[in-house]
This record gives sequence, C-alpha cells and structure tokens, in this order.
Amino acid sequence: MGQEDMMSSAEDVADQFLRVTKQYLPHVARLCLISTFLEDGIRMWFQWNEQRDYIEGTWSCGYFLALCFVLLNLTGQIGGCVLILSRNFVQYACFGLFGIIALQTVAYSILWDLKFLMRNLALGGGLLLLLAESRSEGKSMFAGVPSMGESSPKQYMQLGGRVLLVLMFMTLLHFDSNLISILQNMVGTALIILVAVGFKTKLAALTLVVWLLAINVYFNAFWTVPAYKPMHDFLKYDFFQTTSVVGGLLLVVALGPGGVSMDEKKKEW
Repeated sequence: MGQEDMMSSAEDVADQFLRVTKQYLPHVARLCLISTFLEDGIRMWFQWNEQRDYIEGTWSCGYFLALCFVLLNLTGQIGGCVLILSRNFVQYACFGLFGIIALQTVAYSILWDLKFLMRNLALGGGLLLLLAESRSEGKSMFAGVPSMGESSPKQYMQLGGRVLLVLMFMTLLHFDSNLISILQNMVGTALIILVAVGFKTKLAALTLVVWLLAINVYFNAFWTVPAYKPMHDFLKYDFFQTTSVVGGLLLVVALGPGGVSMDEKKKEW
C-alpha cells in the first residue's frame, strides 16, 4: 500500500503540474523541440564559409553544390522553425525538417556513428509528436482516409514518436561497474520502457524531462568553455539536441500517450 500511495501521490503531482501549465506547456514544448534546428540554422549563417568548405572538401562536390547545401540547411531550418512557432503550415514544416535531418545524416556521415544516429532518430520522434499535435479532425494530411478509431494515423504517430524519443536515453547509459551508474541505468531503463509502452506515461515522461534537464545542464555546459575551443561547439550541439528531445517529451506530457498505449487500454479493462 505504501508504494501504491507513493505512486498515486506522484501522479497527482504530475496532474497538478499539467493543469497549471496546460496553456503554456505546448508552446514551451514547441520552442524546445525546434531549438536545435534554430541554433543550427543560425550557426550556418555565422559559419557559412567553414560549413561550405567542409562539404566541398569532404564530398568533392564543387563550390556550387556545397553552397546550395549550406543555403538549403539555413533557409530550411530557420524557415521551418518560424512556421512551427507561428502555427502556419506546421505539417509541411515538419516534413521539411525531416528532410534536413536525413540530409545531414548523410552529409556529415552520422549514419555510421550509432550515438549520433540514435539522437537524430530521437529528434525525428519529436517531430512525429509535433505532427500528431498539429493534426486536426477536420483538416488533416490524411484527408480522405477512412477513420480507424483508436488505430488512427495520429495515434500511430504518437506511438512512433514515443519509441524514437527514448533512443536518446540509450545514448546516456553508462556501462560502468560502480553502484551509482548501475542505479542510474536501472531507473533510466525503467522510465524508458514506461514511456515506450505508454504506461504511467505522463509521470514517466515528466520524470525523464527533469532527469534529462539536469544531465544536460551538468554535462553540456557549453557556456563554461571559451568560444574558440572546438569543445564549445560540440557541447553546444549536444545541449540543443537534448533540449529538443526534452521538447518532445513535454509534448508527450501535454498530449498523453495516445490510443496505442497501455494507459489507454486500461480504460477498457
């Protein structure tokens, strides 16, 4: 009974948080979610020559194609962020950002780096949740598709988004033999599984938000490293990617797990 009371109290706190922040949470979630794209687009502007020279040198594609790559990244990311924040053509903006993720995965050879690939997939999960949030009953990108009730495309997008989001946490697991690392891995893995299957979803996602924010500020404090050092850009990249995943988790808290989840199935039992 003690454990049940503790869990019930924790869920009450999560529900209270959601009631207090429900008007602001989706906006904060969107801002966090697009932060990595916004930061990368601005970086493309200030590091225009460096980015162009890197692509030209790595792929031997010539000056013009390298220039087009940098321009596409800059306009695609900043333009997509503006559309998402203004809630105009959100679905098209999301598809554009999906394309940017795919393009960068190939261009920067992320496809062969498992850690960065999983983080990019987690970022794609956040965009899937944003697509689900923007999808309305009357006007949908799936217009003309018969309604399938609880198996609607929106709910499958929520499921896919949840599963992809948890990939971020798999890159944070430390396979050390000390007690603290083992404990962190056990707690983190349990929360990851809860979010993925959609059980106690809001509480688990909110707990992961707090945990990930703490890890992000502690390990990715780029502001403590001088701007001229390469580590500054590396930590900054990690910081904003992690912040985007936090935005995706906040969307899970705001939207709920959707129809394809244990929380929803419990209502039928």
